[in-house]
Amino acid sequence: MVGGAELCARQRSLNPDPPQLPTVSLLIDGSANAPATLVLAHGAGAPMDSPFMEAMATGLAERGWRVLRFAFPYMACQQLTGCKAAPDNMTKLQECFRAVVAEAAGRGPLIIGGKSLGGRVASLLVDDLVPQGVRGCLCLGYPFHPPGRPNQLRTDHLAALAVPTLILQGERDPFGRREEVATYRLSPRVRVEWIPNGDHSFKPTRASGRTERDNWQEAIRLADGFLQGLPAEAHLPEA
Repeated sequence: MVGGAELCARQRSLNPDPPQLPTVSLLIDGSANAPATLVLAHGAGAPMDSPFMEAMATGLAERGWRVLRFAFPYMACQQLTGCKAAPDNMTKLQECFRAVVAEAAGRGPLIIGGKSLGGRVASLLVDDLVPQGVRGCLCLGYPFHPPGRPNQLRTDHLAALAVPTLILQGERDPFGRREEVATYRLSPRVRVEWIPNGDHSFKPTRASGRTERDNWQEAIRLADGFLQGLPAEAHLPEA
């Protein structure tokens, strides 16, 4: 069994004094003087340094934001041992996310989010984390339901979210297509934007005439606009 301190596989930062979290791995892009930090979690099957996550993090850093990526314990262990591991249970995932936010709190405004599973965990926590300076949630390919099981919805909490939330979803995403999502009850604070012809990682078909890079850049543009539109201060959700 890998101990907590051993899970810190590596850390890269453009900030000379990044937060030290002994139980998770970190990657940090962007200046410490950025107007806000986006805490971004990976999806269930790909790590925080996957091409998708790298593109999102560096693209938003180039637009002036600070992006802090981290690895959930199961993924950090998987990267160290080379043994594929199933995701931790939701309680453990949330505990890890809370620990990262707690360490980053006080260093400026925070937005939390992630790819697929990471975005789902963030959306379950975001309203509770407002007192720690969290003012928005960004979901990159939300898993509304498992592929092929449209009745197993993961949307109950999305109907009640009080914090501004942006979901970027590929039009061909098997975890939730446009015609399906149109029928879901979502909070007025939740906005869904569609990535043209994209799958769960926003990759389009060759016949569409678009490239994966085109769609990643579109996602970065939409995410940047969302971050710029958030209020300067975090506010407690109304009771």
